[in-house]
Amino acid sequence: MRFLLPFAAVACLLAQEYPLGPDHERHPGVPVGQVTKYTLTGKVYPGTTRDYWVYVPAQYKAASPASVMVVQDGGGWINETGRFRAPIVLDNLIHQGQMPVTIGIFVNPGVMPALTPEGQDRFHRSFEYDAMSDRYARFLVEDLLPEVDAKYNLSKDPNDRAIAGSSSGASAAFIAAWHRPDQFRRVLSFIGSFTNLRGAQTLSSLIRKTEPKPLRIFLQDGRNDQSIYAGSWFRANEDMQSAFAYAGYDHTWVVGNEAHNGIHGSAILPDALRWLWRKDPIRTGTRPIEAFVDPTQTWQVVSEGHTFAEGPTFDRDGNFYFTDVRADKLWKIDTAGKKTVFKDKPGQVSGLRFAPDGNLYACRRTPKQIVAFAMDGTETVLAEADANDLAVTAKGEIYFTETAAHRVWYVDALRNKRMVHEGIVSPNGIALSPDQSMLFVSDSADRWVWSFQRAADGSLANGEPFHRLELFDPTPRSSADGLAVDTDGFLYVTTNLGLQIVDPAGRVNAILNKPQPGPLASVAFGGANLDTLYITAGDKVYRRPAKRKGVNAWTVTKPPKPKL
Repeated sequence: MRFLLPFAAVACLLAQEYPLGPDHERHPGVPVGQVTKYTLTGKVYPGTTRDYWVYVPAQYKAASPASVMVVQDGGGWINETGRFRAPIVLDNLIHQGQMPVTIGIFVNPGVMPALTPEGQDRFHRSFEYDAMSDRYARFLVEDLLPEVDAKYNLSKDPNDRAIAGSSSGASAAFIAAWHRPDQFRRVLSFIGSFTNLRGAQTLSSLIRKTEPKPLRIFLQDGRNDQSIYAGSWFRANEDMQSAFAYAGYDHTWVVGNEAHNGIHGSAILPDALRWLWRKDPIRTGTRPIEAFVDPTQTWQVVSEGHTFAEGPTFDRDGNFYFTDVRADKLWKIDTAGKKTVFKDKPGQVSGLRFAPDGNLYACRRTPKQIVAFAMDGTETVLAEADANDLAVTAKGEIYFTETAAHRVWYVDALRNKRMVHEGIVSPNGIALSPDQSMLFVSDSADRWVWSFQRAADGSLANGEPFHRLELFDPTPRSSADGLAVDTDGFLYVTTNLGLQIVDPAGRVNAILNKPQPGPLASVAFGGANLDTLYITAGDKVYRRPAKRKGVNAWTVTKPPKPKL
């Protein structure tokens, strides 16, 4: 049976049997590719070993970069007498011009051999495939692909790279592409295990909240797929399809009647690959983030070449300041775009805020102080403090976090200092609500941003771990750091997932993707109208137009009542 798949929507296949078609058979005149078996012991999963097979089409020429398709559980796909018969299918489709010249990498999950002959090996399939972290993606990028790239000319363009799998291998394929769309942009998922084996049931929710990634996804499952302790496979795949549709992903959803097996997926493999490799551009959705930023404009580099950029902040005139902590330089970019060193060797300052008096307040590490820098470069010590980040009120009061001691401090307008909270595991970023009635503190070691009410004397009351951040395996740490607030009371939090946007009720509404791998440090609203988001990430500073406006220390405004 041959059929042409729709580009979207549901294709309900009512046939109870799924025979293999002519694309699974050898034909005279079709060039035959070569398959070679290898064994890999990698670094990302130390102590493991695995087999993998490399398919090289007859049309491959070393002078031209080849497209790439990585297939999980590769041993089951490479067999030419099994159901998938991937080498035969690839030979036929490449010959027909319905796929590019593609090198297939068919990889098995890792096994850690026992230390003694009597011992049991440790099998890594679920550990690798079902995990939500980026570790398996790192294995592919750092261990497997370099091995193959040393032998063949692989395209580095992520649009030329597909990743595929069945069951947990399908989950591994999607999660790897989700973490690394700079490496893979075409995903083939048969009977995917998007259930609570190791947390993948949260993917559909994260897809709805996260800025869409440039991925094309072929999603298949059978109505009679399994339902076990981890959940219903078919319902989980339905949830994934619904999330893809909500967020506007380039995807298709094909439903069959089979159980948890490869009968349906193998039968439709040729047409699935035709759909996946079609030549029109991969489209990207907008819905999760369109209330907060213009989805057609991504992060743009403002400054680069730093050792560790931190503390973005703006003065009344719209001039931008940030610190390169490790290089010990305080930078200024004026409204005309001219970049200068505002202060050299300021003492490894981190958190920065402009105060109502027009001075730049900074947390200094050497010596441990909070200082005020006047615009002529002179400085005044405001408090002796081991401060990480700070917030400044309209009256010139200061709140700051002392991360290592798990404390939050208050410095009044007369520069008297006292501790106002103790016990947050890793207090880091700190910010005030638009009306300055509440103080927010991020906890890098947990998933929470704390919310406190401010008393008239500066004391904090009724503290709660209030704003719940999204997490990914394998750590309970959000790595929440910098905080910014818009006029509607939404919090913008730099985390290991990206820039999480949390509504006043404490719920994550959207997550903006990181502009580069690695941690995000700080965030601020800036520009003449406070309608541009700025973030610091490692060696760079980025900006992006926003649809919301930020607040500053000298403007107090009551936000609207939130939707509850």
